[in-house]
Amino acid sequence: MANLVVDTTCGKVKGERINGVSVWKGIPYAKPPIGELRFRPPEEPVPWPGIREATRFGPIAMQPDSPNSAGQAKSEDCLYLNVWSPDADDRRRPVMVWLHGGAFAFGSGSESMYDGTSFALAGDVVVVTLNYRLGAFGFLYLGESGLDRYAVSGNCGLLDQIAALRWVRDNIQSFGGDPHQVTVFGESAGAISILNLLVMPEAKGLFHRAIIESPSRAAMEAEQAAANARSLLNALNVRMDDIGKLVQLPAEVLLKASTAFPQMSFSPVADGITIPERADTAIPKGAAKSIPVLIGSNQEEYRFFTGMDPSSRQWGEKEISARLEQMFGPGFLRLFPSQKPDLDLYNRIMSYFLFIFPTIKYAEALASHEPVWMYQFRFKHPALGACHAFELPFVWNRTNRQEGGLFRIETEEGRELADRMHHAWIAFARAGNPNTPKLPAWPKFDVNQRAVMVLDSDCRIEADPFPDRRIWESIFQQMGLRKN
Repeated sequence: MANLVVDTTCGKVKGERINGVSVWKGIPYAKPPIGELRFRPPEEPVPWPGIREATRFGPIAMQPDSPNSAGQAKSEDCLYLNVWSPDADDRRRPVMVWLHGGAFAFGSGSESMYDGTSFALAGDVVVVTLNYRLGAFGFLYLGESGLDRYAVSGNCGLLDQIAALRWVRDNIQSFGGDPHQVTVFGESAGAISILNLLVMPEAKGLFHRAIIESPSRAAMEAEQAAANARSLLNALNVRMDDIGKLVQLPAEVLLKASTAFPQMSFSPVADGITIPERADTAIPKGAAKSIPVLIGSNQEEYRFFTGMDPSSRQWGEKEISARLEQMFGPGFLRLFPSQKPDLDLYNRIMSYFLFIFPTIKYAEALASHEPVWMYQFRFKHPALGACHAFELPFVWNRTNRQEGGLFRIETEEGRELADRMHHAWIAFARAGNPNTPKLPAWPKFDVNQRAVMVLDSDCRIEADPFPDRRIWESIFQQMGLRKN
């Protein structure tokens, strides 16, 4: 008989048995960040008497409406996590903690994609998913206010993640997990979060392995974050010396005003306190030492974004040329003489600029200090190709034809790849190495051999499978663009 009532540091929780796995939902890992706690670091949750029912997901973070958030309650009171385990016994299984993506503006740990059942059954691991504060609620940098209580407001969302990892450290053994075998894994904003956690002093010792899927720029400079905050305060008619008014605004008002800003305007900040130094400069110095890493990107990342924008299909050569030259400067397209400026070239350039090239540079920096395995996902969605986030149903082994929404896995070869990838992620969580009999031998990545696992219907190792890498090395050197 499975043990469904578990003691935590704040009280007992009662889960339920679903499809052969014990599941606990909606466990608070911090005090609700409401009222005077808005824009402030998370605090320890308040203990509860008796047994708390843990059979329903908690509210998700405040965010704009989207298909993934449909039907879910949104609230500033969002700091809840969920646990899937084979059983709450004394087995001390490896633990996998998922950090969701969504440009730091969307998403939750309760999306149907992130059901930990298959990991628990196929890998005998414990899975934790969580919510963290998003948008301005989690990343509005108020350092210019001069108030100590808001000095780290620009990274509250990351501090929420650290609070959840502390909860895992203190409680996961009661759920059948091993607090000394914790792997953090995440995609997009979740991957960016992990890069920052690797260099944040407060996160040290809270996880032992990291899986980083499709990262981009890890943190903005404090000057830019402060400028974004000033613009938001102006839009809300709030003075920097009257932050109390900002704290009192209804959450819906703050959400509406902040969503008028460009995406990623409210995201992690190199504030000099919680993030003493940006990941792109700290990691080469050894800030992430002793953490094995599995890292990669998708071959056609940006096709997701143009695919979701119907207007992109109307872009002609002149508009695409103008967009690229506005971003990268006049004459930029001379670096790509063999292809006309069409949507394919635009997707190729933006995929490298935002995701593929940063992933390469992070892999190089990490590999100079710790074991790194690198992949490139190439399996193609019928409409969007090997686009951003399409690896998710493969990682989570969501192969039921009804699962995955837009990203359903429709073919037998897709289901076979999902099985291979799922077990590679499990192997990494169990041993810090993704090698599994289901895949060809997977050597570590280094800057000389540059071995990369190509994840496709035909999985194989390729050396440096990035045809535009040298072009982008030149672009960053000649134009002074940031590598992060």
